[in-house]
Amino acid sequence: MRRRKTYQPIDLASLKSFPIAERRHKVSLEDLAAPAGPEATLGEFFESLPATPATKGLADLALAVAEAVRKDAPVAVAFGGHVVKCGLGPVLIDLMERGVVTVVATHGAGAIHDLELAYHGETSEDPAATMRDGRFGMVEETPGYLNDAARLGRHRGLGQAIGDLVNEAANEFPHAAKSVLAAASRLDCLATVHVAIGTDTWHMHPEADGAAIGEASMLDFRKLCAAVADMADGVWINVGSAVILPEVFMKAYTVATNLGAKLENMVTANLDQIQHYRPRENVLARPTDRGIALTGQHEFLIPLLRHRILMELESR
Repeated sequence: MRRRKTYQPIDLASLKSFPIAERRHKVSLEDLAAPAGPEATLGEFFESLPATPATKGLADLALAVAEAVRKDAPVAVAFGGHVVKCGLGPVLIDLMERGVVTVVATHGAGAIHDLELAYHGETSEDPAATMRDGRFGMVEETPGYLNDAARLGRHRGLGQAIGDLVNEAANEFPHAAKSVLAAASRLDCLATVHVAIGTDTWHMHPEADGAAIGEASMLDFRKLCAAVADMADGVWINVGSAVILPEVFMKAYTVATNLGAKLENMVTANLDQIQHYRPRENVLARPTDRGIALTGQHEFLIPLLRHRILMELESR
């Protein structure tokens, strides 16, 4: 049997200490906030913020985007459905119209919400109210249009096909100006949609053509690989997708580097309310040493980032 040890209080008389001036510190008076007055401009507001990794990350990301624009390198935003649902499509469209964002990627849910806002001006049903009676996802128009787009997308890609459909049937889409995918089509930006079969409501309908959906989405993946291969000086921003788009980016990055692209210096970022495993690893840590994580509500982060980017572009 093991002998039990006994302990007396340790003697601290010989403990070694040193002056605070010899210690390295992470926070100094210069880092503290300087509250701005109510008349302050947004630029002055940014200057008033404390100097922390979060505020530095926002500034560094804005600077990286501005540098990519100056070098004519791609700036890609991969967005989940929540980004559209919380009203940020117009912010992305503005950055596309200004020539800042040149690539947008989303998944099936993002495409659904984008199209429904363009068609009906409303989106995002309540599954708790419709699942038990079998009405969830059973509207007629959304699957009809998306499945039409999948067939059109066999030779042009799903993202472009959805955007083209919205623009070409303008009388059926009175709110087309709010569609990110329609804006990409209109502005000749690359738009890709990456579908996982069975995850989206339109897959439940009899007209869903798995072959067409798969072919159109595969074409988009290969387009995205080409865009990522051009991102040596570019920026990839993942917003609100915890699984699908980080996985898509990981594969596109691998294809690009396997074919010779040098992407170690690209800047990547993940903007989300919670930092999930796949964005942290596949977007920030594994592909580059220049990954930036910003945690917070999309409704604040994305407009703030937009304005900071515009300030960087104007100042230089």
